[in-house]
Amino acid sequence: MNRIAKLFTAHPAAVDETYFEHMAFAGKFSGRLFVAAFAALIHAVLPFLCETTASRTVRQLYERTHNRGASAAATHASAERA
Repeated sequence: MNRIAKLFTAHPAAVDETYFEHMAFAGKFSGRLFVAAFAALIHAVLPFLCETTASRTVRQLYERTHNRGASAAATHASAERA
């Protein structure tokens, strides 16, 4: 694989995704962050609204992503040992 192609595929492969799967995931992730940021802005002006929306969204995103790639890395490591 040439060097340019690796720039676009190395990280997605590290989390066991294709380039387009990773693009979709990152796009959805970004959208949820925008919603959380907007909720935080609303809460800044009207503190009785969106009291937990931003923190709950960030927590959910973290839970969804903090182990991404762990299974792919384990599979890769076991394949190298074999």
